[in-house]
Amino acid sequence: MAAHQGDIIERIIRRQGHSISDLAKLTGVNRRSIYNWFLQPRLKPENIVKLGQAIGHDFSEQFPDQFVSADFIALEHSASIEDQQVDVWKEKYIDLLERYNLLLRISNGEVQIPNMEGQTKARMVNRQGILI
Repeated sequence: MAAHQGDIIERIIRRQGHSISDLAKLTGVNRRSIYNWFLQPRLKPENIVKLGQAIGHDFSEQFPDQFVSADFIALEHSASIEDQQVDVWKEKYIDLLERYNLLLRISNGEVQIPNMEGQTKARMVNRQGILI
């Protein structure tokens, strides 16, 4: 009789102390899906790979007829790409907030920037101090 894949995977996940909520986020599914996977005698290979990559476990040891070690390596790269995308949007958001705050200060008369003729006019300055 074939091994119950859901049981095997659940035991490994619980033994390693992983949070089901964190695991759900890392695999892009909800917690209920994770629990349902634990109940299934046979899981889709892509779900086993997702779980293995998320927890950093090589399930080719438990299921050598289905997988090779290389199947469980790729998640680190995709996670770093997601982190980079978050950082890009975070930087854009911070820049926008800084511009908005400067605009508020200019409109309240707190900051005045002299123009070339010595008159003061409100102008927008980016984080590097360059007029825009």
